[in-house]
Amino acid sequence: MVQITLNSLAHTYDKQPNESSLYAIKEMNHVWKQGGAYALLGPSGCGKSTLLNIISGLMSPSQGEVLFDEMKVNELRPQDRNIAQVFQFPVIYDTMTVYDNLAFPLRNMKVHKAKIHSKVTEIAEILELTSVLNKKAKHLTADEKQKVSMGRGLVRDDVSAILFDEPLTVIDPQLKWKLRRKLKQIHQQFNITMIYVTHDQLEASTFADEIAVMYNGQIVQFGTPRELFETPNHTFVGYFIGSPGMNLMEVTPTEVGVRFDDVDVPLSSSYRDAIAKASSNNIKIGIRPEFVHVWEKENPSALKAQVLHVEDLGTYKILTLKLGEQHIKARLQEDQHVPKSVAYISFPEQWTMLYVDEFLVNVGGH
Repeated sequence: MVQITLNSLAHTYDKQPNESSLYAIKEMNHVWKQGGAYALLGPSGCGKSTLLNIISGLMSPSQGEVLFDEMKVNELRPQDRNIAQVFQFPVIYDTMTVYDNLAFPLRNMKVHKAKIHSKVTEIAEILELTSVLNKKAKHLTADEKQKVSMGRGLVRDDVSAILFDEPLTVIDPQLKWKLRRKLKQIHQQFNITMIYVTHDQLEASTFADEIAVMYNGQIVQFGTPRELFETPNHTFVGYFIGSPGMNLMEVTPTEVGVRFDDVDVPLSSSYRDAIAKASSNNIKIGIRPEFVHVWEKENPSALKAQVLHVEDLGTYKILTLKLGEQHIKARLQEDQHVPKSVAYISFPEQWTMLYVDEFLVNVGGH
């Protein structure tokens, strides 16, 4: 188990990088602490798999260092880094039995036969593979094959970290939650550094203690699922995390706050001061649907919005409202009054976020 540190790491696929090169990974410094359960979350093409392959040694970065504890490993081959990597499609030997697949890494390391048997049976029991140990891998279901692929990393005592690259994509939805729970259990039992790449926020938040959100080659926020939800550090995090995502409105400053279309939103003096100091005109406010306050009756301090649509999701409802020219989502609990054609809403100051150049402005408790 190691701590993985990325120092000034960046990567481009250009053979001879120059100022106009496009970088799949923009320069970053990042630490994955020893024994942590992490998720690397983001949309397709944001650089997640590239970053994972650089950590494992399948790719060399254009610049910067990868450190395992204090040792630079840029020149080390993947097999010398003692990294186990589990891919979207299971990498196993179809003609071998499950037992032989699990034993294979240990046999390559010339481990004693008794130790191999002990380790294989232990991991098979944890992964619920005991009943299929003598079965050829080609006869397994997709989720069983993926568990064998995971097991090949877990049998090794010397493994530094396990990297998962979208490992549940090909698994049936009803089995995904079982495998996520199993991974969480394995992490708690073995305390191995685990990095789990996914584009699915549910997978990330149920597996990981902390999530690194990637966007356009950068880690734009690193934090707990709660931190990503309550205080998104970037507009992309606000949009990507949550269902539906954060309401985001482009605004212009006024004497009392900001305005979009013909709608005035008052802001605290600390926010107004921050806007006054900003050198950019790219200013947005954001509020999550869960925090939009929907009043049961007309309220002079609330904003009048048109109700466009009500989506009933059983335990809660999602209102789509038109405010100015913007479509705003608001979440109502099942016992809340549902307005018919007109709703009166307000944005509580505590949950109204200010973004300049897409990044969160931290003032007065935000």
